[in-house]
Amino acid sequence: MIADPRSVAGKQLVIDETTRILVVGAGPAGVAAARAAQAGGAQVVLIDENPVPYETMAEHVPQIWGGRMGGAVRNRNAIQEQMLDARPDLMQLFEAGVDIRLGTACWGLFTNQANLGWMPGRVAGLLDIEKNSHLIGFEQAIIATGRRDMGLAFPGWDQPGVMGANAALTLSRLYGALDSKRAVMLGATSEALIAALDLIADGIEIVAVVEQAAASVADEQLVRRIHDAGIEIMLNEAPRGVTSDANGVTGLVLQDRTISCDTVILGVGAVPMIDLLQAAGADCRFDGMRSGYVPALGAGFETSLKAIRAVGDCAGIWAKKSADASLAEAEGRLAAAAALDAIGLAAAAPDIAVPRPERSGDPAGDDLGDYRKAWVHASVIGAPSGTHVCQCEEITAAELLDVSPPHYLDVPRLPNRQRSLAEILGDGPPDPDHIKRLTRAGMGPCQGRRCREQIQALLALHEDLPLAAVPLAGYRSPVRPMTLVAASLPEDPAIAAVWDSWFGMPRQWVPYWEVDEKYTVASLATEKDHVSE
Repeated sequence: MIADPRSVAGKQLVIDETTRILVVGAGPAGVAAARAAQAGGAQVVLIDENPVPYETMAEHVPQIWGGRMGGAVRNRNAIQEQMLDARPDLMQLFEAGVDIRLGTACWGLFTNQANLGWMPGRVAGLLDIEKNSHLIGFEQAIIATGRRDMGLAFPGWDQPGVMGANAALTLSRLYGALDSKRAVMLGATSEALIAALDLIADGIEIVAVVEQAAASVADEQLVRRIHDAGIEIMLNEAPRGVTSDANGVTGLVLQDRTISCDTVILGVGAVPMIDLLQAAGADCRFDGMRSGYVPALGAGFETSLKAIRAVGDCAGIWAKKSADASLAEAEGRLAAAAALDAIGLAAAAPDIAVPRPERSGDPAGDDLGDYRKAWVHASVIGAPSGTHVCQCEEITAAELLDVSPPHYLDVPRLPNRQRSLAEILGDGPPDPDHIKRLTRAGMGPCQGRRCREQIQALLALHEDLPLAAVPLAGYRSPVRPMTLVAASLPEDPAIAAVWDSWFGMPRQWVPYWEVDEKYTVASLATEKDHVSE
C-alpha cells in the first residue's frame, strides 16, 4: 500500500532551538517568573515584543496607539536604550544570565491536543525585530502578555490622538515618546484613574475625566487624588465627536461643551491580552472580576494546555493588582516554582498567597458587563449612524447589527425585516465569529483589537443579554502581523512537494498514486482529489 503523500505522518518540523522554560512578556510577572526559574537552575528564554516596530504600531497592534507616537519610535536603538533605562530590572536579569530578547514577538503557541497531534513537542513561533521568524521548542511556557485597551466608537475616533490608556503609558513610561501635552481620559474606573495619575507624573496634563455614569465609579481614595490634582470628573457625559486639524485631535466634543485637548485616552476597559493563549486552544472563560475573558487556571497557574501557564494581567486585571506590582510578581514566582517542579528541578514553593480579586464597590470591576454595555450604549449607540465601529473594514453599528454584507461585495443593502440576531444566526446567543464571517467586522489589520469588545457589547445590548453570555470572538495564529517573507519558515521537502493539497485548492491533475491501472470513463469522476504536476 502506497502512503498518502498528503498525510502529516512522517513529516518533520524544523525547530531552530530549544529551551527548558520560555517566558513571554517582560512585565512585573514575566520578569519575576524568569528570575525565579533561572535561580532554580533552568535554562530560560525571556522574550518581549517591546520595542514594537513602528510599522506594526501604525496598524494599532498590539495597542491602540492613536498616532501619538513621537518620532523617536522610528529609531529602534534609541528606543531600546530608553527601555533599558526605564527598566533596570531587565539589565539585572541579563546580568544574572537570562537570555533576554527584546523586540521579539511570539506569534503562536502549539502543543499536541485534540485537533493537533503531530507536533514534535511544544513549540512557539517567534518573530524578531529584524522580521525573521523561527520556531523554538520548550518544556514549560509562562505567558505574561499583559493587557490592552477596549475601543470605543464615536465620530472622529479614527483621528490621530484617540488612543488607549495602556498605549499612552507604554509610549510615556517605556519609550519616552508620547507626543501629547493635554489629554482627556474617558472612563472614571479605578484602572483609568491610576493611568491618569501615572501620566500626570510623566508630565502629561489631564484636563478632564469623562464618565457616562451618574456617579464616580472608582476607589474613593483615587477620586480624591484626582480632585486634589485639580481635575474635574464630568459625570453623565459621553463623547459626541472631536474637533481636529491636519495633526489630529484638537478637542473633545461633549453634549454642551468642547474640551480643548490634543489627545483622547480610552480608559473605559482594560482587557487581558489572551490572544496567544486562546489561539493555542486554551480554555478561556468570562470573569467580570478579572476584567473579561481570561484563561481557566489550575494549580501553578497552569492553563487547560499542559505545561502552558498564564500570569500577570493576561490572567486577570483588577484595581488592587494594577496599583501593586507585587501581586503580579507573586503570580510569576508561583508559576515559576510549578514549572521548575514539572521539569524535575524541585524548588520550594514561595511562601506567598495566590493573589485573588476582591469585590471593591467599583462597578467597572464588580459589574463589568453592565458597565461596558453602558459605555457602548452611551457612545456607540448614541453616535451618528455613519460612525465606524470596525475602522479597518469600515462597518457601522447599524451594518453590524443588520448583518449587512461586506462592502467589497457591492450588494445593495436590504432591510432586515425586523429579524433579531437570534433569528439570523440560529439558536443560542449571538456569536461574534458568525458576525465576523458575514460582515468582516474584526477581520482587518488590527485583528479586532479596536472593535472586539464593542461588538461583544453591541450583540449583548441587541439581544438584552448579559455580556458574559456572548462568546469570545476567536483568535488564530499568527496573532501578530507578519510579512510573507517572515512567514516562510524552512519546510520539509515532502511538504513542499504537494503544497497545494495542504490548502485544499482546486487542482488540475489526478495524483499519480490514484491513477487507475486501466482507463475507464469512471476514472474521469470530477470529485477526485487533484494536485499540480
